[in-house]
Parts: sequence; structure tokens; C-alpha cells
Amino acid sequence: MAKLAFTTEIAAPPDRVFVFFVPQRMPYWYGAETECTFEVQGGAAEFQVGLKVRITARLGHKEVSHTVVITDYAYQRLLEWRFQDAYGIRGLQRWELGPGPGGTLVRMRDDYDLPGRLGHIVDWLLTRHAVARRDRGDLVRLKKLAERR
Repeated sequence: MAKLAFTTEIAAPPDRVFVFFVPQRMPYWYGAETECTFEVQGGAAEFQVGLKVRITARLGHKEVSHTVVITDYAYQRLLEWRFQDAYGIRGLQRWELGPGPGGTLVRMRDDYDLPGRLGHIVDWLLTRHAVARRDRGDLVRLKKLAERR
């Protein structure tokens, strides 16, 4: 299982950062390069524990999607979901917001498991590097949006 963790400091208060942790704004920074869309169970405007969200993205000419279930949520402090896709990849993503010296400290955790022996080899050689690059890019976009006045 891969366990990745990243931290970034955003020069904005937690309330201004957390406005981007709602279903209608997350696609602005989360998976923006793949034109992600979020389809929320029951059309909910905010996340809540137990809520299912289908995330669809375009990779080249192919549409891929997976369903996440919100497993932990605390307003202006925390969002966590577990996911599994059609290929058997499953895992957890978690974002924690807290006070930082110059604003808000955002900690992101990305744990996932590719199935099979070959999955572990492919992850070690390729996937974890691509996921780390994607996660860092997502945090850079979040920072730019939250710091914009």
C-alpha cells in the first residue's frame, strides 16, 4: 500500500480555504487537469459523513470514474473519503486544515493499494510518482485560489 503525505501553507484563514472543500468548488482545484466532475448523492451542497460522490474525469479520450464515500468530516477542519474504482484500486484521501504561522496549514494524505503483485511493481515504478505529482499540483491550485483576493 502506498502512503503519501504532503503539507502546504496557505496565506489565508481556514474559512477562506475551506470554501473550496464543497462539491461544486472542488473541481476547480482537485483533478482540474482532467476536467473532473462531482455527482453528489441527493444533490447535497456540502459533504457529510456517509455521503456518496461519483467523480468522473477524462484521461485522454477515455472517461474514468470512481465512487467515494465520505468517512470523516469536520467543518473548516477535515475532509476524508474512501474510494474504489472498477479496476480494484482502493484507498483513502484526507485533508486536514489547521492554523499555520502565516495562515492555514493544509495536510493531505493519500493512501491507496493497487491489486496484485504486478500492481505493487507498477506502483513502485510509475504510479506513486504520478500520484505525488498530481497531489502536489492539486495543492498548488488550491493555494492559488484561496490566496486570490
